[in-house]
Amino acid sequence: MTEIRPINWTGSSLQLLDQTLLPHQHVTVTITDYRTAAAAITEMRVRGAPAIGVTAAYAVVLAAAELQSRERDHFIDALRQAGAHIAAARPTAVNLGWAVRRMLRVADAEPDPGSIRPRLEAEARRIQEEDENINRRIGENGRSLMPPDGQGVLTHCNTGALATSAFGTALGVIRAGWEAGGRFRVFNTETRPWLQGARLTSWEFQQLGIPATLVADSAAGILMQRGEVSCVITGADRVAANGDTANKIGTYSLAVLARENGIPFYIAAPTSTVDLAIAHGDSIAIEERPEHEVTGYGATPIAPEGTPAYNPAFDVTPHRYIAGIITETMVCRPPYTESLQQAVDAA
Repeated sequence: MTEIRPINWTGSSLQLLDQTLLPHQHVTVTITDYRTAAAAITEMRVRGAPAIGVTAAYAVVLAAAELQSRERDHFIDALRQAGAHIAAARPTAVNLGWAVRRMLRVADAEPDPGSIRPRLEAEARRIQEEDENINRRIGENGRSLMPPDGQGVLTHCNTGALATSAFGTALGVIRAGWEAGGRFRVFNTETRPWLQGARLTSWEFQQLGIPATLVADSAAGILMQRGEVSCVITGADRVAANGDTANKIGTYSLAVLARENGIPFYIAAPTSTVDLAIAHGDSIAIEERPEHEVTGYGATPIAPEGTPAYNPAFDVTPHRYIAGIITETMVCRPPYTESLQQAVDAA
């Protein structure tokens, strides 16, 4: 199958496949400073929790390149300020802050200022390589949960290679099932208002050669009611210690519909997305984005001028609706306070 790699490091710059322009334009953006990298995260030129984490790691490398001539204490202080700027790019995905903290620990441990940047670059490369390996293991762990041939799986938003360094999480599980010979049916939502499902997931399935049917977000219920879908799988941007999961807006609705129709609802996410410091989903910060993303698309207005809009980017699915959380170490089952701890400890 075609390998999609949306993030590339040249040694001095970061190259990102601009996901705001897909599928009709394939444009690679070259980034040479950490502020532009942070802006790319905020503007969703790169998106998906694992991909955001990898991008943040390289953003710290770019910051170090700007600061490397400074005396060590001042250098570390300035690097921490840059890290705070990067970590603030989007509030919900835990991988963003996780990657920045991991990079800063590497800088703190190096006494020689001249060696900090190369050590950071090596660590960023390691994070990127680890992410692909982790995603493939998630796929292996989850593929047996995919439906039998002829039955259907529904996924939401984009959780493929575009949302990671390669392979993907929930979409990677679907891919692993197909690579193992499964020929189940695949459905993906459009995912308003950014249409990540219509624009990105449909494109990825085409690149992979996996037939997939696009459905309007509001058609998910009738699809389940008619027996077209026998399981639902999504990714995650942050998983609380009790299993409550923040993911793209609309995920909660799908989980409730799945429960109503007796269909298992799965999450696929790396252990780096599990935040054991947060007891439950009520403590997860939910990003709210500009109204114009709902009242229009791109430069085209949809609603009447002056129409107010509510635009949360994520919602939280309570753990009671989740049949399993697929990680790289194990498939976690309730009670999640125990199984998620086990998964993190095994990572």
